[in-house]
Amino acid sequence: MLAAERQYLLERFLNYVSFDTQAKLGAKNSPSSSGQMKLAKQLERELQSLGLSEIHLSKHGVLTAYLPSNVANAPTIGLIAHLDTSPDCSGKHVKPEVINNYRGGDIALGIGEEFISPVFFPFMHQLIGKTLIVTDGSTLLGADNKAGIAEIMTALSILSQSAQPRCNLRIAFTPDEEIGLGMQFFDLSKFQCDWAYTIDGGAVGELEYENFNAASAVVNITGRNIHPGYAKDKMVNALTLACEFQQRFPADETPEKTSGKEGFFHLHRLLGDVQNVELHYLIRDFDSEKFEQRKAFLAQLVEQFNQQKSLRHGLTLEIKDSYRNMYDTVSQVPQAIQLADRAMRECGIEPNHKPIRGGTDGAWLAEKGLACPNIFTGGYNFHSKHELISLEGMESAVKVIVKMAELAV
Repeated sequence: MLAAERQYLLERFLNYVSFDTQAKLGAKNSPSSSGQMKLAKQLERELQSLGLSEIHLSKHGVLTAYLPSNVANAPTIGLIAHLDTSPDCSGKHVKPEVINNYRGGDIALGIGEEFISPVFFPFMHQLIGKTLIVTDGSTLLGADNKAGIAEIMTALSILSQSAQPRCNLRIAFTPDEEIGLGMQFFDLSKFQCDWAYTIDGGAVGELEYENFNAASAVVNITGRNIHPGYAKDKMVNALTLACEFQQRFPADETPEKTSGKEGFFHLHRLLGDVQNVELHYLIRDFDSEKFEQRKAFLAQLVEQFNQQKSLRHGLTLEIKDSYRNMYDTVSQVPQAIQLADRAMRECGIEPNHKPIRGGTDGAWLAEKGLACPNIFTGGYNFHSKHELISLEGMESAVKVIVKMAELAV
């Protein structure tokens, strides 16, 4: 990349992370936060200035655009990034810090006690000499997925000014990916392409086209609250029941004890008191059959618990599917993987095929029939105050996007 393009990439990214686009848990409509629409409108103006066509921003914050090919009979590929940041950590008043020529060792974040250390994050040894962008330790950075947005926008700037043959490109910036809501308002009929890519991965070289089958579950427990001084044989403590219920799950099938393609149950939220408790679970598995078995296990566990406890108000269960493994769809379009592989190698990057222990908007698109692998952004430690990204990693993503557009014709 030219020095000016590199600078524009950095400036775009620093501008985008200044928008507070944190998704809101429990939202029923999208976008769930006003900042997402503000960022979408900013991107709409930038797309117009780049000369893209068919620019449309929906009332739900879905922004789409089109860059036509400069040759005849070219295929069309899609590029997608999401506007929101994770609800797991604040994205308000992000204060990024640029570290030039990282020399190794711990990175202190701001003036507080937060730091990022290679002792806990060994990948940092590979970033020595790079330009790193971190936070002040009070918020996440927002590289997930504003790095993807900045990389797509920079690639579009390069491609729109180049005479090099390129394919047609459809662009989408989507809301509320982090809470699985935004794609419900995505009009796939207006995003016609041969295949697409989410630019939403991590380390340089990552190419992902397998992900968890995912569901969420809520178990409600109703107890009976009595004054503790007079509670003998009367009180039914919903908190105690919740603790006992949780102990019946397999102890080694949790996020902190699994990796690779191993599935898990994850108790990620507990709300309540003696009278009422809600247990919120995530259910994950790569294998579709095992995924269904996990849901059935939870249903049986609730039924068994109710029978054994003879509760006046039994436990209730609600399970909701979130997304499916994209592999079956992507495997039917091998050229999507082949193109990304070839583009990375021609950019001097060794592709790293790996499963996503999570999900992307691409999983929803794959369920609708559009193959949509996930490509790296160059970022690490997403959803946390320890999030960071290298400028060189972002440059690599831009180069791969440009190269894919050129090789596709």
